[in-house]
Amino acid sequence: MGLTFQSTGIETLTEIYKVNKKEGQYVIGLAGNPNTGKSTVFNALTGLHQHTGNWPGKTVSNARGEFKYKDKEFIIVDLPGTYSLFASSVEEEIARDFICFGNASVTVVVTDATCLERNLNLVYQVMEITDNVILCVNLMDEAKKKNIIIDRAALEEKLGIPVVLTAARSNMGIEELQYTIDKVISEKVKNKPKKVIYQDYIEEKVNKIKPLIEEKINYIDARWLSLRLIDGDKRILDSIIKEIDKSVAEEVIIKSSEAMEGIEKRKIRDDITYQIYKKAEEVVKCCISQGEKKINRDRKIDKYITSRIFGIPIMIGILAIVLWITIVGANYPSKIIAAGLFKVEDILTNWFNSINAPNWIHGVLVLGLYRTLAWVVSVMLPPMAIFFPLFTLLEDLGYLPRVAFNLDHFFKKACAHGKQCLTMCMGLGCNAAGVIGCRIIDSPRERLIAIITNNFMPCNGRFPTLIAISSVFLLANSKGGISDIYPALTITLMVVIGIVITLIVSYILSKTLLKGVPSSFTLELPPYRKPQIGRVLYTSVIDRTIFVLGRAALVAAPAGALTWILGNIYIGDLSIIGHAANLLQPVASFIGLDGFILMAFILGLPANEIVLPILLMSYLSTGAMIDFENIYSLREILLNHGWNYLTALNVMLFSLLHWPCATTLLTIKKETGSKKWTLLSAIIPTAVAFLVCFITTTVARIFALV
Repeated sequence: MGLTFQSTGIETLTEIYKVNKKEGQYVIGLAGNPNTGKSTVFNALTGLHQHTGNWPGKTVSNARGEFKYKDKEFIIVDLPGTYSLFASSVEEEIARDFICFGNASVTVVVTDATCLERNLNLVYQVMEITDNVILCVNLMDEAKKKNIIIDRAALEEKLGIPVVLTAARSNMGIEELQYTIDKVISEKVKNKPKKVIYQDYIEEKVNKIKPLIEEKINYIDARWLSLRLIDGDKRILDSIIKEIDKSVAEEVIIKSSEAMEGIEKRKIRDDITYQIYKKAEEVVKCCISQGEKKINRDRKIDKYITSRIFGIPIMIGILAIVLWITIVGANYPSKIIAAGLFKVEDILTNWFNSINAPNWIHGVLVLGLYRTLAWVVSVMLPPMAIFFPLFTLLEDLGYLPRVAFNLDHFFKKACAHGKQCLTMCMGLGCNAAGVIGCRIIDSPRERLIAIITNNFMPCNGRFPTLIAISSVFLLANSKGGISDIYPALTITLMVVIGIVITLIVSYILSKTLLKGVPSSFTLELPPYRKPQIGRVLYTSVIDRTIFVLGRAALVAAPAGALTWILGNIYIGDLSIIGHAANLLQPVASFIGLDGFILMAFILGLPANEIVLPILLMSYLSTGAMIDFENIYSLREILLNHGWNYLTALNVMLFSLLHWPCATTLLTIKKETGSKKWTLLSAIIPTAVAFLVCFITTTVARIFALV
């Protein structure tokens, strides 16, 4: 479709952000705060006619698409979600530079109808750069539920730009948005944005610089650039320096420095921000009214959900309930699936016997490859099929940002970035995804801390091991009933331990290898919304459950075959696995494990999902072959190999804290571009895992608890 940017080797931003288009096509920029439904508006406009990629030279992804309206063709560019254009992050810098240099015919700013006042900050900043702005007030369906009434005519009058009310999820207002875009481009309506007038001393400084900019740099709004120069935005000068002659740049710098003599730049930025929010407050008072019944619903809920007294206990309670539902709900389907799969194993065994296949072929393919695959499917599928929809449901409800809000205070105390909470939530799904999510942290120092410590959150690959081990030792010897909650509480405790370790290691890193002061950030709490069941099911089942299970199966099956081979090739009186386990035994015993367990974790480097299958294959290939059909048979296998409650505790702690999987390490290497930090990201968790397990083992032995 010709929707590609020029190569990153091009120096000027005008060329970098130029969108290749056919003659007669128009470029539309789509801006907005996070959680405003901007992507839904984009999808509603473009349908399937869209592409994704990365911005030139950046790790931030972009989406571009096309749509037609009447006789015109449009290319729409979905800009990164951002709260402002002050360029304190990569996302803000990209959004600002595209609006400045992307030569868009119109910029559509998407806002949330339920919190318009907060979103108007970005609207006013965009209006300072370009006159061709359309305000899209989205989520009108949510506003209706909260009895929020928006006077569109009054809003248009106050802002001086067209306003369109939409509910993109139900396609409401999308056609009107297309009509308004066409009208602005055709100049059937002339925008006259009513920009913010700042304090007198700011306006005086602007008027000193503005004439020079109008003369020398005529393709950027002179007033906006003057404001950026006097509020100390060095990045904007770095951005435009490639666009102008060096002597002109020097002249502009000298002029702005003279105008700013004796004025503190931080004060100017604060005063500019204050004036914008003050103006936004005035606009909202005139243009928005709200009924009494629904106005405080979210605030009443957040009074408890995000309170310092109840917030953390509620968070832990919700996690425990989710895990309890997962464990209890997974038991029965796990038994059914295991029974069916092991019947297939019997059929395969009979078939191999009927064709007189060599024992080693039967061992490799059936007892190794197939049995491991059957274990992975029967044990991992039911918990994931329950946990991921519940987790996605909390995400869709708007609860996960509240988790980040509750933990933000602790991360500040640990001298880390508050957004690290959000990357930890991503890590619950997959640590590799959590590492990629660290891009939202602007500070390189704090981003590294978040990357290194993301591994301490148990990912979906480690949950099956934690669930299986906790169920074996807390549930398998009971008759059900109230004791079903014990495994869930144990795993909840593991997550809490992971959070505590994350805070401790973050603090140590911030005081040693990565010294610095934590930076501030804005965290928006989205309104509570009715979950989209279709999206929840698709995201949780297709994007998470099937993807993770498929990856685990692909890695586990050959690993199971290899483990069976290693367990059945003997050197002297011991198999290769036996020799390896004996070699690792002294180190493993030091931390309350055994050689087979430590070896399983080492062989499980490709993916955490295969640690327990490898351990079982290692045990079973050197002893009686017992079919693992449920947690009771698993308990028998582990007890026969010397496990006790201390062993179970240390296996769960080691699983929680040990080195990242290969996928996560490769992601860390890609994100940091450094072998040093990738290596440290493996060494630090490993050292923590050994230290914690050594402490628990030492305490247990001193007090004769085992």
